Amino acid sequence: MFKNQTPGQLSLFAAFTSAASISAVVIGLSLFGLLAVSIKGILLLFGMVLVIDYYANYYFVRHYLYRKIKLIYKVIHRHKMSGEFNSGKVEMSRQILSDVEREVDEWAEKNAKEYEEMEKLATYRRRFIGDVSHELKTPIFNIQGFIYTLLDGAMEDPEVRTQYLNRAAKNVDRLQAIVEDLETINKLESGQMALDLREFDIFELASEVFSDLEMRAKDRNTRLIFKEGADKHFQVRADKESIHQVLVNLIHNSIKYSPEGGTTKVSFYDMESYVLVEVSDSGLGIAAEHLPHVFDRFYRIDKSRSRDAGGTGLGLSIVKHIIEAHKQTINVRSTPGQGSTFGFTLEKA
Repeated sequence: MFKNQTPGQLSLFAAFTSAASISAVVIGLSLFGLLAVSIKGILLLFGMVLVIDYYANYYFVRHYLYRKIKLIYKVIHRHKMSGEFNSGKVEMSRQILSDVEREVDEWAEKNAKEYEEMEKLATYRRRFIGDVSHELKTPIFNIQGFIYTLLDGAMEDPEVRTQYLNRAAKNVDRLQAIVEDLETINKLESGQMALDLREFDIFELASEVFSDLEMRAKDRNTRLIFKEGADKHFQVRADKESIHQVLVNLIHNSIKYSPEGGTTKVSFYDMESYVLVEVSDSGLGIAAEHLPHVFDRFYRIDKSRSRDAGGTGLGLSIVKHIIEAHKQTINVRSTPGQGSTFGFTLEKA
C-alpha cells in the first residue's frame, strides 16, 4: 500500500495517524468524565497535532532520511548525479524511495555487466600475452642456439656455418612475420587501417590468387578449381588488396592443411545485395570443439603439425578482422574427415 508513496504523502499519513490517535484518547477521557473538552477543542487539537506532526515528519524525512539517500546516490552517481542532488534540494512530491530502489537495481545490473566484461578482457589479455610469449620464444630460442653454436667453434666449418646461418635467418623471418601480423591486427582493431573501397571482379581476383599459389599447389599435388555452376563473375565493392590477402590466406591454408592430392574449390553465390564467397578443401576437417576458436589469435588445432607447416598463427584472425572491417561476416563449417569450408560475404557493386 505504501510502497510507492512520496515523502510528503508519508509525512501526511503519519501526522494524520498521530492526530487521530491523540484525539481519540482525549475523546475517551472526556467520555469517562476525566477531562472536560468541547468538540471545538477536540477539532482544534486535531488540527494542531496534524500540522505540527506533519512538519516534524517532513523535516525528519528531508534532513535525515534524504541525507542517507543522497549518500547512496553519490556512490551510484559519482560522475553523473542528477540536477536535483547537485543543487542540494529534493522534490518532496517525488517517490524517492522507489526511485532509489530502481536506480540501485540499474546500477547493480550495469556493474555486473561491466565486471563480466572486465573479467573477459583480463582473461583475454592474459591468454594473449601467454600466446605471444610462447610464439616468440621458439624462434628466439632457435636463433640463440644457432648463434652460440657458431661462436663456440662451428664458425670454422663452412658447411655448418652456412647451414646454421640459414636456419637463423628463417627464424628471424618468422619473428618479422609475427610482428607484422600483430601490427596489422592492431591497425584493424583500432581503425587505423583505412580501406580503399572500389569496384572489382571477385572471380578475376580469385583467379589471380590461383596463379600466385600455383607452384605451392603443384608441390602438394593439389587442384585449384572453381565449383561448377558457382563460377560466375560478380562485381563487388571492397578493398581489393585486403580481400586479396583474405583469399591468399584461406586458399593457402586449404593447400597447407590438406593431404597431398587434395582439392581446393572456390565458389560464388548471389545473395541479392551481397556475394557469398566460399573456399572449400578436401582436408582432414576440424572437430566441432575447435570451430568456435579457429579465428582466435595463435589458436592451433594441432600445435606441432601447424607450427611445422609454417605460418604465424595469426592468419585467420587477420582474415576475420578484414572482413569485419568491411562490415561483413565470415564463418566456417567442417566435417572431420571430409574437409572444411570458409565463407564470407562482400557487398555487391
